[in-house]
Amino acid sequence: QVQLVESGGGLVQAGGSLRLSCAASGRTFSNYAMGWFRQAPGKEREFVAAINIYPKNYYADSVKGRFTISRDNAKNTVYLQMNSLKPEDTAVYYCAATTSYFGIGQAAKYDYWGQGTQVTVSS
Repeated sequence: QVQLVESGGGLVQAGGSLRLSCAASGRTFSNYAMGWFRQAPGKEREFVAAINIYPKNYYADSVKGRFTISRDNAKNTVYLQMNSLKPEDTAVYYCAATTSYFGIGQAAKYDYWGQGTQVTVSS
């Protein structure tokens, strides 16, 4: 079992920044690829960013150049630095963990999920 706890969400004005954190416990963190997903009201959960064990980063086109995913294996934590935020970034953000090597942009590949943290961007 892996337990994931997100933090760092909040209310920010358009153009602002937030950094989300996801603290993991329970298994060897460095063995897991980590992802961030988000879900806005009335919409499907969508991929935001992922980082594998090597590490290599992957991003959704909608956040490329604005968001940065990183991990600190010594702290068992994955981060999502979000800059130049837009109102359309408003959503609940979830972190997730998987042992999969491939397809880590797909929610179905992930075995463990956090409870989510709300990000609201005002215009």
